[in-house]
Amino acid sequence: MLTDRYGLAVTTASQSARDAFVEGYGRLFMVLPTARAAFDAATAEDPDFVLAHLGAAQAAALPGDIAKMQASLAAAKAAHVQLTEREASQLAFFVKLLTGQTHAALAAAAAHVETWPRDAAVMNHYPTILGLISQCGAPGSKRKQAELMDAFAPHYGDDWWYAGHHAMALSEVGRLGEARKLAEHALAVEPRSAFAAHSRAHIAYEDNEPDGARPLLAAFLETAPRDGAVYGHLAWHLALSELHAGNDDAAMRRFQDAVAPEVHTGIGRTKVTDTIQFLWRWELAGHPHDPERWSTLDALAHAWLPRAGSSGADIYAALADAVAGDLPALETRLNEMDALEAAERYPRGGFVQAVARGLAAYAQGDHAAAVVQLRPLLADLERIGAQSRAQLDLIEFTVLRACVELGRHDEVRDLLVQRRKGPDAIPVAGVH
Repeated sequence: MLTDRYGLAVTTASQSARDAFVEGYGRLFMVLPTARAAFDAATAEDPDFVLAHLGAAQAAALPGDIAKMQASLAAAKAAHVQLTEREASQLAFFVKLLTGQTHAALAAAAAHVETWPRDAAVMNHYPTILGLISQCGAPGSKRKQAELMDAFAPHYGDDWWYAGHHAMALSEVGRLGEARKLAEHALAVEPRSAFAAHSRAHIAYEDNEPDGARPLLAAFLETAPRDGAVYGHLAWHLALSELHAGNDDAAMRRFQDAVAPEVHTGIGRTKVTDTIQFLWRWELAGHPHDPERWSTLDALAHAWLPRAGSSGADIYAALADAVAGDLPALETRLNEMDALEAAERYPRGGFVQAVARGLAAYAQGDHAAAVVQLRPLLADLERIGAQSRAQLDLIEFTVLRACVELGRHDEVRDLLVQRRKGPDAIPVAGVH
C-alpha cells in the first residue's frame, strides 16, 4: 500500500495521485497558495482519494474559499472507497473542524493523535498556535500547547514542519533559547516555510531583538508569494518591528505596502486583526487619530467578517465599530459572539466579549471604564483564543495608555513591574 510522507498508509492505487497528495501537504505546511493545485491534481488522478479531497478542503479554507472547501469536503464524504480506520477517523475529524464544531473537533483531534501520532494533517490543527487548543481559549492553553509539542516531538524527529510549530509553542511560554534553535533548524531545512519564519519573528519580539526580525522578515518577504495566506501577517510583524524600534516612517511604509486593507492578501479574519491592530498600536504610540481611515476600515471589516466567527478577529472588528461610532453594529457583533459561545463554537465564559467591551470603552473615550474592565483580565488573555502574546500585548498597551491619560502613573509602574519577562519595547505614548 502507498504511504504519505510520514509513512502512514493512504488508500489510492495511483502513484501519481499519491505523489501529488504528498506535494500538496508539503506546500500546505509552507502556506503556499499552490497547495490547492497539487491536491486538485491528486483528485483528478483518483476521484475517490478521500485524504486528497480533505487536503483540498483545507487549502481552500485557508484563503477563505468556502464554496470550494464545502465541495471538497462533500467529495470526501461521497467517495466510494473502503477507508482504513485512521482515514475514517481523519475524515470524521475534518467534518467537525470544517463545519465549525470547535469543541467537538478538539476532542476528536486529541483521540486521533493518541492513536496515530504521526498523522500530521490532524496534528497541524491541534496544538499549533492557530490550532484547536488555542481556539477553544481554555485557561492554561499556551502551557498545554508547549507540553503537547514536547510530548509528540520524538515522533517527528528533525522534521522541519514540526520544528517550526514546536518553536512557536515554546516561544509563547518563554523558552526562547530552545525555540530559536528549532526555528533556525526549520528555516535551514526549508527556507520557504512561512510558519518557521513566523516563529522566528515571535522569538525576536519576545527576546527584545528587533534587529533579529527585521532582516529575516525583509529577506523572506522578498521571495515569498504576495498572495500567500500569511504574507500580510508577516509584513505586519515587520511593520511592528519598525514601530518598536522607533522607526515610525519605515513602519508606516511597511504597513502601506502589504498590511493596509487595500493591499493585504490574507484571509478575512487575518486582515481584520492585522490592519486594525496596527492602526490601534500606531495611535497608542502617539500618532494622530484618522477618523476617515477608521470609517473605511470599519466598513471593510464588515465585508471581510460580516458575522462573528473568530474570537481574536471579532474583538478587533468590534473595536473598529466602536472607533467609527457604529454602536448598533458593535452590539450586534457582541450578541453574535454570545450565540457562538452558547453553541460551543467559541471560548467559554464570556471572556472575549468582556475584552471587546473594554476596548470599546477606551475607543469611546471612557478611559476609567476601560481600566476597570480590562485590567482584571490581563493575566488570562490567552483565553481569547488563537492569538499570540505579541497580539495580546495590544490589550495591555491599551490599559497602559488609559492609565497615562488618567494620570495614574503609579498604576503604570505597577503594570510594568507585573509584565511578563519578554519584550520591553513598549510603543505607548507616555510610557518610558
